[in-house]
Amino acid sequence: MVTTVQKPEFDEIRPGVKVPAKETILTPRFYTTDFDEMVKMDLAVNEDELKAILAEFKEDYNRHHFVRNADFDQSWEHIDGETRRLFVEFLERSCTAEFSGFLLYKELGRRLKNKNPLLAEGFNLMSRDEARHAGFLNKALSDFNLTLDLGFLTKSRSYTFFKPKFIFYATYLSEKIGYWRYITIFRHLDQNPESRIYPIFKFFENWCQDENRHGDFFDAVLKAQPSFLNDWKARLWCRFFLLSVFVTMYLNDLSRSGFYASIGLDARTYDRHVIEKTNYTAGRVFPIMIDVENPAFYDSLETCVSNGEKLRAIDASDTIAPIKALRKLPLFASNISQFVRLYLLKPIDTEKQQGCVA
Repeated sequence: MVTTVQKPEFDEIRPGVKVPAKETILTPRFYTTDFDEMVKMDLAVNEDELKAILAEFKEDYNRHHFVRNADFDQSWEHIDGETRRLFVEFLERSCTAEFSGFLLYKELGRRLKNKNPLLAEGFNLMSRDEARHAGFLNKALSDFNLTLDLGFLTKSRSYTFFKPKFIFYATYLSEKIGYWRYITIFRHLDQNPESRIYPIFKFFENWCQDENRHGDFFDAVLKAQPSFLNDWKARLWCRFFLLSVFVTMYLNDLSRSGFYASIGLDARTYDRHVIEKTNYTAGRVFPIMIDVENPAFYDSLETCVSNGEKLRAIDASDTIAPIKALRKLPLFASNISQFVRLYLLKPIDTEKQQGCVA
C-alpha cells in the first residue's frame, strides 16, 4: 500500500484543492489578444516552413509519453519541510504556466478556425501538448495531497492583453527558455541520478522537445511577418521581452534557490546557463541579443535579488501596512532603475553574429 505525505501547509479552496498562488508581477500570467488582427495575418512568405512544422506536430511523438509509471507508486515523505513547500510551488508554477499556454492556444485555434486555418491548426496542436503537460503536473501535485482546480483558475485569474506581435515575442521566448530549463535539469540529473528526488524529472528530455517544436512554430510565424523583426521598433521590443523573461526567471529562481539545491543545482549557475543558451537561440530570429557577458548585466540582476530579499523581510515584519508600503518604495524604485539600466545596455546586433551557435 502506498503511503502519502501529510498535507503541506497551504490554504485550500476545499479539501485537497490548493488556493492558487497570489498573482504578482513575477507569477505566470494568462493572456488574450486581438483575434481579428490575428485572423488577417498573411503567412505566405514562410508557408512551406510552417507546413513542415505542422507535419511534425501531427506525428505527435509524445502521445504515449505522459503516462505515470511504477516510479510514482511510493511514499514521498523524504520530500519534507521547506523542500516540500518549494517543490509544491515549482509544480504549481509549472502547471499554471502550461495551463496558461493551453488556454491561449485553444482559444486562438477556435477563433481562427476557417479564417486562418494554418495558424489555427498550429495553435490547436500546441494546445493538445500543453494540456498534457498541465495535466501531468497537476497529477504530480496529487502525490502531495494537493491539486489545482484548473476550471477555477480559468475564471479567477486576470488576463493580460497583448497585441499579436507581442504574443509571438512572449510565447516564442517562453517556449525556448522552457526548452533550455527542462533539458538542463534533465542532463544534470541524468549525470547525478542520486539527486533525482522525484520521477517527473525523467520525463523532461522528451517533454522539452515539445517546447522546442512550439518555439520553432513561433520562429516561423515571426519570419513570415518581417515588420515584427526588421524595423527599429522591433529591435526595441525584442530587447524589452528578452530582458523581461531573463529578469523574471532570475528573480523567481534565486528566491527559490532551495529547490534547486535539493536537486543538486546552484540556482545562479543554472540560470546563467539557461539565459546564455536562450539568448543565443533567440538570436537566430530576433534582430538583437542581450550582452549577457557585460558585468553590468548580472550586477543589476543581483541588486534586484537583494531588493527582493529586503521586500520579503518587510512583508514578514510586524510593521503596520502603511509603514511597510513606505519602506518598500525605495526598493521598487531601485528595481525600476536597474531594469532601465539593463535596457540601456548596448545590445548585440545578430546580423553581425552569424557564427553564433546556441
